[in-house]
Amino acid sequence: MPRTVDEILAHADELAARFESYEPNPGDELDVEAVVQLRAAVVERSEAERHLLEAVRAARRAGMPWSAIGSLVGTSGEAARQRYSRKVA
Repeated sequence: MPRTVDEILAHADELAARFESYEPNPGDELDVEAVVQLRAAVVERSEAERHLLEAVRAARRAGMPWSAIGSLVGTSGEAARQRYSRKVA
């Protein structure tokens, strides 16, 4: 890590030279449509997780046992309790 002003300036010059001489590799470019689709899927999954958490909260407020919640979300009651109990409190 640079410590003196001269070292800091030399490091800055080195970084500037690397930036100016950078040539992107076409193989590193990402397909824009794939990125858009992936981002949309991540957003949808996040919304679904939020919706599921709200449903689990409602189920617990209604007195539904963890075993029933687990069955409905496709896991055991214990797994459902471990996953959601701190989030619904």
